[in-house]
Amino acid sequence: MSVVEQRYHAVIEVLSGAKVTDVAGRYGVSRQSVHAWVRRYQDGGLAGLADRSHAPKAHPMQTSAAIEALICELRRAHPRWGPRTFLWELGRRGVEPLPSRASIYRALVRNGLVEPVARRRRREDYRRWERPGPMQLWQMDIMGGLLLADGSEAKLITGVDDHSRFCVIASVVARPTGRMVCAAFAEAMRGYGVPLEVLTDNGKQFTGRFGGPKAGEVLFERVCRENGIKLRHTAPRTPTTTGKIERFHQTVRREWLDAALPFASIEAAQAETDAFVEHYNTARPHQALDMAFPADRFFAERGDGQRRAERELPLHLPASLIPVTSPPSPAPGAAPAPATSLIPTGNHGDQGERPALVLRTSVDPLSRQAIEVDRIVPASGNLSIGGQQLWLGPDRAGLAITVWISTQRLHVFTAGGGRLKSVASRLTVKDLAALLASGQARPAADEHVPEPPIEASAVEVDRQVSSIGTISLAGRALCIGAHLAGRRVIVRLDGITARAMDEQRLLLRAVPCPLALAECLTLRNARPAGAPPTSPSEPVTVQRVVCSRGHFQVVGQKIQVGRVHARKILDVTVDDTHITVHDNGEPIRVVPRTTTQEITRIKSQAHTKRRKTG
Repeated sequence: MSVVEQRYHAVIEVLSGAKVTDVAGRYGVSRQSVHAWVRRYQDGGLAGLADRSHAPKAHPMQTSAAIEALICELRRAHPRWGPRTFLWELGRRGVEPLPSRASIYRALVRNGLVEPVARRRRREDYRRWERPGPMQLWQMDIMGGLLLADGSEAKLITGVDDHSRFCVIASVVARPTGRMVCAAFAEAMRGYGVPLEVLTDNGKQFTGRFGGPKAGEVLFERVCRENGIKLRHTAPRTPTTTGKIERFHQTVRREWLDAALPFASIEAAQAETDAFVEHYNTARPHQALDMAFPADRFFAERGDGQRRAERELPLHLPASLIPVTSPPSPAPGAAPAPATSLIPTGNHGDQGERPALVLRTSVDPLSRQAIEVDRIVPASGNLSIGGQQLWLGPDRAGLAITVWISTQRLHVFTAGGGRLKSVASRLTVKDLAALLASGQARPAADEHVPEPPIEASAVEVDRQVSSIGTISLAGRALCIGAHLAGRRVIVRLDGITARAMDEQRLLLRAVPCPLALAECLTLRNARPAGAPPTSPSEPVTVQRVVCSRGHFQVVGQKIQVGRVHARKILDVTVDDTHITVHDNGEPIRVVPRTTTQEITRIKSQAHTKRRKTG
């Protein structure tokens, strides 16, 4: 019998005169249940014995529809926010009554804005460790993922205060060498003071203990030792030890880099990094700090006495890391300014203002002065000036030249003012003084190097391809392909792309240009560029799928478009010189073409898979 039938028989027995206690015992229920069945049968008949909902008729603590709509609106506007951040934002907006964090989570699940997951361990079960005050420990690391418009990847040197999570270092560099890491570290110490300890991983920029038996102290270790900073390192393969800086990297990627387009330059990336760090420190609530701002905790707990002691504590840095600024030019007849030391001006302030630094030194005039030497190129094409060899080639034998020399650069000019060559100078101040004293040289007209005679957006040079497929540009070997070995080519340079072409100006190969345009103008035998190279091929439009890391491959070239376009199918127009990426007909990126591979696939792999499975 069904449950309703059993209840009906029990009711019939009670109505027939049986005792309620006996009926309840036979059916295994309480007396109250039997009385309830009888009442429900008398009120509604057989239908009254069916199961009823136990849900309450009223929900006095239920979240109102207006508050739930506001939560959904905030979630759509900020997909990375969670229930804790929503609770803080609702409280800041004065919402009453304020829902609980669990209510916010259930509202998001009901509206399909989050995927329900299995409950993890409570936060109270984890043991959090941190220093009791700011400036006691900094965590430092290096992260990648800053994509540039030229296809390269920049690095970000980061550092956070262990107690307050305040970001003290965020420096964008092309290569995170040990010197660049120390420069960023020194700049942070000038602005915020010297920490007691620094925690890093075992990267070669931070320690030399894994560099072999002959490895000594690296520059970062020297800076810490000379400033009384205790340097700590994690155990190998334990990234959780530096968990705070790793968590900061996750925030940078999720809230900024994943949706950022490739940056135009290092300077543009640094400007956007500074803006994000300012928002992170002063306007973004931190869950680990009970929704407080890192800047509030960093500066509020540093008393005036502590800040004064940090200002008075001298900072010891190697000479290569000390900022040097040129002193103002003295008035005519005035005595030169005496040598002084590094002078901090201003104060730190409660908001972390960085002091202005002024460094005044007495400089030997010859270190800022250039000289000129007139020479005749010998038959061998190789001449010596002050002990430095200068090769000009036998084809210039007998040519009258003027050599402009400083302690930094050496430039060779013809009698008409055209530049022939520029190299690094190996002459010291003492060598310049000896040349002046011997009468072989004269002081230069001014300290500035004359501008090259070429004023163009691109230049061309003639080069002979070596047996291994390379050409030489300003002492650098540029590979343009072994299939061109032994050929004489014309190379067109615009600071972005180097295009090799034959005498008929037919494009042979295109590769990234290793020199900036200003350096291209100083190349040997450089001349203003003529018409761009030609090719019989026509532009071709193909389709490509962007991978989860925000790039795709076309004609053997990797194109970065950002993670914001991940999993999209984009239209790509490929011509002889450029690659144009379109999204729904709108161009989103144009990059120079650096390969000569032919297009072998028009449709994307996604279309191929759909056709096979369909």
